Amino acid sequence: AVNKPETEMTTKGSRESFSEDLRTNTVLLRRRVRNQKLKIEIQKKGEVTKTQIAICYIEGIAKQEIIDEVKNRIGRIKQDSVIDSGYLEQHIEDGIIPFFPMVGNSEKPDKVAAKLLEGRVAIMVDGTPTVITVPFLLIETIQVPEDYYGEYYFASFTRVLRLLSFFISIYLPSLYVALTAFHQTVIPFKLMLTMAATREGIPFSAFTEAILMTVTFEILREASVRMPKTIGQTVSIAGAIVLGEAAITAGIASAPLVIVAALTGICSFLSPPLVKPATVLRFGMLIAANSLGLLGIALASIGLLIYLCQKRSFGIPYLTPFTPLHTADLKDSLIVVPIWAMFKRPGYLAQRRNSIRTKGKRFTKGGRN
Repeated sequence: AVNKPETEMTTKGSRESFSEDLRTNTVLLRRRVRNQKLKIEIQKKGEVTKTQIAICYIEGIAKQEIIDEVKNRIGRIKQDSVIDSGYLEQHIEDGIIPFFPMVGNSEKPDKVAAKLLEGRVAIMVDGTPTVITVPFLLIETIQVPEDYYGEYYFASFTRVLRLLSFFISIYLPSLYVALTAFHQTVIPFKLMLTMAATREGIPFSAFTEAILMTVTFEILREASVRMPKTIGQTVSIAGAIVLGEAAITAGIASAPLVIVAALTGICSFLSPPLVKPATVLRFGMLIAANSLGLLGIALASIGLLIYLCQKRSFGIPYLTPFTPLHTADLKDSLIVVPIWAMFKRPGYLAQRRNSIRTKGKRFTKGGRN
């Protein structure tokens, strides 16, 4: 029986998931792409484990230089064991410490097939249901398969919402600390009085208070992940409510900061690939805000932007299609156009001679446009 996805839930679209058997996974992929140009090359990695891996791409669509680079990086792997796709991921991703995700991960055949049709390369590892896709760009962190299965205008709205939630999860606690510690005059007078009243009797600074609440939320999140599914959600929800109420009652934390911590945690889950970098960035921005206020946040943000501009995934700039600007590829970026209007594959991925993916014109009432 075909499994259902555990980490990529959708309300519309395929419910199939890859399994831990490589042969089954290749069959699931071929069901989606019934074309002889779909190439699946099997190799063995791990001097002891002899783990089978499959390099998948569509000949004539994926650029040859990307295919060669993938094979070259995999060929350089010299390790006695490859237990999971994560082993492979750490060997082939760009950068020694890739702060942001540099390779894609998916357990859905429809998503992997769509990425192959754009010109990407997929890597399967026997024994794991997670398939690696490369190159991987920052814009992909807010894209989900469901965006293409429903109304394009709502998909555009949800993408903007995911990106906004990512920024909220990073900046909201640090902005709270900066405003309460350095820039009280920026806060509206009535709101400032309310916040001052709630902080009366709190023995900690705003920075210490924010760190404590953020760490507490991360502990609850980790506990909910590690505990059995049947009680994990109950523990996280009940724990958050009880601890938040107890912290306010005991005078350890103020009510506004509890709201900030809760909203920050919820927003961080809207883009699962960005949960880990958002967690680290949140603490970094808190330190910057405690040091220089809004100026510290601005300087840290500039440093982050410079870092992202320098990153590449298999030779492709990480911030593509925004920098460098690919106007033709903006149709599937922060906004989504109807699938019939996506005439070409991404120019930075697919070969130019096979860049067309939509031919003809859309049928409308009264004839063809």
